[in-house]
Amino acid sequence: MHSQTSRVRRFLIGSAAVAAISVGVTAPASAQDLQADGIYTNQGNGTTTALVSIDGDQMTVRIEANGLSPSLVHAQHIHGEVGVQASCPGIDADADGDGIVSTVEGAGQYGTVKVSLTTEGDTSPDSALAIDRYPVAEADGTYVYERTFTVDPEVAANVSLWTVVVHGVDLDESGEYDGDARSSLTDELPLEATMPATCGALVTAQVTATPTGGVAAGAGGTAQGTNTGLAILLGLGGLTALGGASIVAFSRRRNV
Repeated sequence: MHSQTSRVRRFLIGSAAVAAISVGVTAPASAQDLQADGIYTNQGNGTTTALVSIDGDQMTVRIEANGLSPSLVHAQHIHGEVGVQASCPGIDADADGDGIVSTVEGAGQYGTVKVSLTTEGDTSPDSALAIDRYPVAEADGTYVYERTFTVDPEVAANVSLWTVVVHGVDLDESGEYDGDARSSLTDELPLEATMPATCGALVTAQVTATPTGGVAAGAGGTAQGTNTGLAILLGLGGLTALGGASIVAFSRRRNV
């Protein structure tokens, strides 16, 4: 009887110790999986799919573009404002009645540039107009972009509220960004070069593939790696959880 009581006692003490350890475990902050399906904002029929994965201060973005202005560069950004739900503009955002939603006119809904999705170097808003560091569409208007880079906590905390916008529309199909109308952002570029092509709001994504990671697509449009969608694996081990975040956005692009 005494032996049985001792065994029960040891079991209870052991269980209590495990419970105490369990209570003390702090799971890492879970990441988010986001996706944005972008459709054309102005003339054209381009689309892009963007997947964004956030793991701590690391963001991996993969964009697959179709139907954009061919052989032209396409600036691409994550737009938004801190604590504000962004959205994509319709033609009603055309304040000056010229039939085109400029970047500035659309900013009232999708916000300012928070991340510049460049192929190399800086990814801050300072590179918003770094035209030589954005993807160039293939002759069929497609490209694949993938890159991993560091973001600040503010971006990581708010990106699920934001949008992915791809810019550049060759309105007259001349094969280059031209015309007398100037960009709403700078007189140094034509309107065609910076006007929104596609926009997609970031939402929770249901993804199953693993991102190939880390490589930016350059001119010519195809990043090294597979053409499968970006994926984040969510794992649960014991009392801890490890998450990843993805954002997908559909948008259009062409090379400048």
